Amino acid sequence: MAITVLVGIQWGDEGKGKVIDVLTERSDYVVRYQGGNNAGHTVYVGEQKHVLHLVPSGILHKGKKCIIANGVVVDPIGLVKEIDGLEKLGFRLKGSFFIGETAHVVLPYHRELDAQRESANGKSKIGTTKRGIGPAYCDKYSRTGLRMLDLVNARSFPQKLQARINENNRVIRSMGGKAISYKAVLVEYQKAARRLRPFIANSSQMLHAAAASGASILFEGAQGTYLDIDHGTYPYVTSSNTTSGGACTGSGIPPNRIDRVVGVMKAYTTRVGEGPLPSENAEISDMLHGMGREFGATTGRARRCGWFDAVAARQAVMINGVDDLAVTNLDGLDTLSEIKVCVGYKVGKRFFDHVPNDIDVLASCKPVYRTFRGWNTPTTEARKWNDLPRNAKVYLKAVAELIGGKISLVSVGPARHQTIPI
Repeated sequence: MAITVLVGIQWGDEGKGKVIDVLTERSDYVVRYQGGNNAGHTVYVGEQKHVLHLVPSGILHKGKKCIIANGVVVDPIGLVKEIDGLEKLGFRLKGSFFIGETAHVVLPYHRELDAQRESANGKSKIGTTKRGIGPAYCDKYSRTGLRMLDLVNARSFPQKLQARINENNRVIRSMGGKAISYKAVLVEYQKAARRLRPFIANSSQMLHAAAASGASILFEGAQGTYLDIDHGTYPYVTSSNTTSGGACTGSGIPPNRIDRVVGVMKAYTTRVGEGPLPSENAEISDMLHGMGREFGATTGRARRCGWFDAVAARQAVMINGVDDLAVTNLDGLDTLSEIKVCVGYKVGKRFFDHVPNDIDVLASCKPVYRTFRGWNTPTTEARKWNDLPRNAKVYLKAVAELIGGKISLVSVGPARHQTIPI
């Protein structure tokens, strides 16, 4: 596999956790390079369900090294809980899990600012998870943030923390929020620092040494292309670069070392939170929710659902430089006699074969559909391409052609064995 970047090419929740778990078999390192614990990657090992928010999914495999790189914003309290939970289940993290020392820290005032700003936005809210991710990135780019190397510096951290809390409390009070207690935060975060100190490392140096040794590295992206701060449906986006380029800036590995980009997409479309979703459809949403599907792993919120959007996926393939595609949740369409695919957008007499950057124009877009016959039979037991119903294969081939990609993997259920390599 050499060096591979895995990205979501829709609005997140594409099933990346499952695909990462499959690809980890052939990887030596698995690396998170952006986002924070607003992400939630769900992996099934046997009957056991694991939802990982910060720790890379590769930790569920023995002998793999997992790294949280510099581009991630880390909630130390949440991370300690995640580590403790994994260790209670018997997973050994010592010597196999590392946290980049220059990754930025999410603090309680970030969460309070997040909640206050979202509340103040009213009907114009973004739909944030209120976990402080955006404000933490704001501090990073305003050069006022604290990093993991600050957190574990027992001598200087108290003073730096007090200065940041004092400044942010003035803002929080002005917004009508509750001020943060310096003493309480200091005690809690010093405790977390002691727990996390053994895992802190220079992640960039580690990754370059691994690459030089010929190790196979898998970069695990969080969220999806249309939540990218630069290329997503702004302002209804996250605060980091979720596209493949983020793997380089978020890890220190240069672009010319990336060998392969895998794009993950559902066989239909979903998104959580606010913002345009041109192919959104109430009937397919009701059907999927009625099956117990499409609820956020992090928030528990019901996802908005729609038909597969080939316009958005085609643009994401282009932006990310996708080499091959992994299609998940094909089994979600098993009961349908007719399946639609969005192949273009219309606004009045204007036709779009790409995603407009103007959010108001995108919100006005009406989908232009192409209709396919469904297969009306379960696909969950399929293990080879030829096990799939004929109409399912027709659908997948058409989707690949419409977006200009090559499908290399199809998932027909959450379990590891419910995976069809192509």
